[in-house]
Amino acid sequence: MSIPTLAPYAGLLGLLYLVLCWRVVALRRTHAIGMGDGGNESLARAIRVQANFNEYVPLILVLLFVLAATGASRYLIDALGIALVIGRLLHAQGLGRVSGRSFGREVGTGLTWLVLAVAALAALAKALRPFL
Repeated sequence: MSIPTLAPYAGLLGLLYLVLCWRVVALRRTHAIGMGDGGNESLARAIRVQANFNEYVPLILVLLFVLAATGASRYLIDALGIALVIGRLLHAQGLGRVSGRSFGREVGTGLTWLVLAVAALAALAKALRPFL
């Protein structure tokens, strides 16, 4: 297993983050809001989508990097990477449209949490293997 396996997922997630950043900036310009959300619901949702991405994706990418560096299966890395990209896209679409419950938000969150749990447990298994 090599680190380059992570490149497409890191690249796609980086581009998605740029889109999320652009949405925040565009809404700030449209509504002339320089700081905070100014009480604008669309801007508040866009900020939250961007922040939520920031809260999960870096740690998950670190975990995937650790798995790749310690010889995890390419199939595991690919499955987790694909699920993460799909989860983040669904979450951004779902929360970006409505503040409440939505299919995209719930499934996107579920996929993200599943990837986080599997990656964390796989990293622990890799770390504990010499002791078992």
